[in-house]
Amino acid sequence: MLTSDAAERGLRAADLDAVALKPAECDVSKALELPVETVVVDYEGHEHFPDNDLLALLGAEKTLRVTTPVRADGFDPLGDDSVVRALPDDAKRVLVAGHGAYLSPEEGERAVAPRFGEAVETADDAWVGTEGIERIALATGATQFELLSGTTARDVRAMRAAGFEGEVAVYAPTVLTDDEDTVLDSVGAYAARRRPVREALPDDAPTDGTATGRAREVLSRAVRDYALVGDVGSVQEHVATLREAGVDTVVGYPARGVEAFLD
Repeated sequence: MLTSDAAERGLRAADLDAVALKPAECDVSKALELPVETVVVDYEGHEHFPDNDLLALLGAEKTLRVTTPVRADGFDPLGDDSVVRALPDDAKRVLVAGHGAYLSPEEGERAVAPRFGEAVETADDAWVGTEGIERIALATGATQFELLSGTTARDVRAMRAAGFEGEVAVYAPTVLTDDEDTVLDSVGAYAARRRPVREALPDDAPTDGTATGRAREVLSRAVRDYALVGDVGSVQEHVATLREAGVDTVVGYPARGVEAFLD
């Protein structure tokens, strides 16, 4: 399937290594049109999990990774792992604890550490999501899959200086435009959920392109900490800074929708 000239110019010039897609938001088969080698399919609940035929198709054409919550039924290495056992051979895994929104109360009570230990032993070349479980993730020695923040470059430099020789992958919502209203409409609310940003914002301030004054100043800084935004050159510079710090793989999530990566 041919990629568009615009996608080639944008994604390749921005120097992204991979794209993450959310099956609740888009047809993940669109990944076949993207000029990147690696695709990460996020987990958003069983009802949105792609069927194995689609995963096999993606895995045949791309380096495919599938986010799998180790506490969820069907993915639990110490319990029901039926979904994992049925995954196509080409589907590599991203091990995560699992967001509470996608877990039942019983699943949410399950211990994380022993499940990560077991899953890392059985999952070939797994990445481990670090959100909320940084020490457990680091202890596995597997590729660390981190969310971009304003301290990512500094944190990775510190990890490298301390002797961590494993790989580091970074996930970042990505908006390839320098139109500030579009940027804030796309990732303003995402950045505003981070505690330092939430505390800095005026009460009841809008978190999209309608923000003005102090709120707009806070959000404009924050989105550049927690996302890759701006024209292609600006994103490329940010990616280069991450690589210089020791990041191996940069994964962009199309915050304006996958079609924005294809236009």
